[in-house]
Amino acid sequence: MAMPMRRVLVALHRTTLSSLKNAEGSLDVWHPAPLYLPVRTKKRFFIPPAVKTREKKVIDVEKKARKAGIVLRQQYLERPINIACTAGIFDPYIPPEGDARLSTLTKEGLKQRTEQLRQSAGSQLAIRKIKEHDTQFKTKSFAEQAQEIFIEAHNHLAQFNREKLHSLVTERCYPEMTRGNRYKTISWRFVESLEPPKVVHARCPEMVSKGNLYGQVTVRMHTKQTLAIYDRFGRLMLGTEEQPKDVLEYLVLERHVVNPYGRWRLHGKIVPSWAPAKDPIIKTVLIPGPDLKPGEEFDAINYQVPKSEAVQWNK
Repeated sequence: MAMPMRRVLVALHRTTLSSLKNAEGSLDVWHPAPLYLPVRTKKRFFIPPAVKTREKKVIDVEKKARKAGIVLRQQYLERPINIACTAGIFDPYIPPEGDARLSTLTKEGLKQRTEQLRQSAGSQLAIRKIKEHDTQFKTKSFAEQAQEIFIEAHNHLAQFNREKLHSLVTERCYPEMTRGNRYKTISWRFVESLEPPKVVHARCPEMVSKGNLYGQVTVRMHTKQTLAIYDRFGRLMLGTEEQPKDVLEYLVLERHVVNPYGRWRLHGKIVPSWAPAKDPIIKTVLIPGPDLKPGEEFDAINYQVPKSEAVQWNK
């Protein structure tokens, strides 16, 4: 019995030695592949479109999501509401025809004067409402203050100072003043005031809810100004810097009266129907010069601009 047990022990010893050698050999082998494998745990039925895809095919995302059984949230196209100012001018002032030209001594001038007195009843009620919330409001001092706001706003418009311009102009007036001025140079200057500014119209409407008041005051200004607009190449498009021009304007200033931190800002401008048309924009055209040879100089005095040939158009 002793001999078979001894043989069994020797065989076990040999098998353990061989297994240890195999284990040492396996440890020396380098494994290029990872020891773990990624396993998909959740299947995605709907994959959103990638950002800035190069494919030009128009894919209906909503239809694709509906097929996958996913309901997309409805998107509402809503305009943002701004409570700092209104979206327009309430009961705009109608300037009398021939203002700053007709004298009050003439028959037509007296008619216009009586119509203004009739329309001033609504303005007096609006001024009372404004004074209830703004105790420092006075029509005489306000007209001068409006002129200062107008001058400062146009100076910052010429410099294109956005921060200062937003503090002097409402959110409705800002895009109207800055539209189309991105690549242009504006030169504006206030020369003098031909007549003292005066308040001609006032309204204090309610918006959204009762008691939410907005004050709108129309100021008449008759001034001398210079305006010159240059395009991005420095060519004159409109106006001139040397010759001042008489300008009659009806400016509308607005303030959220209920807001204690509100301030008067430019809200718009009333252009009467009888106002003269604006000056046309000066268009510059490139005239091709002569083909010069190397070493030749261009003589502008003796050069004649070629005229285009008459062309018969058939209808």
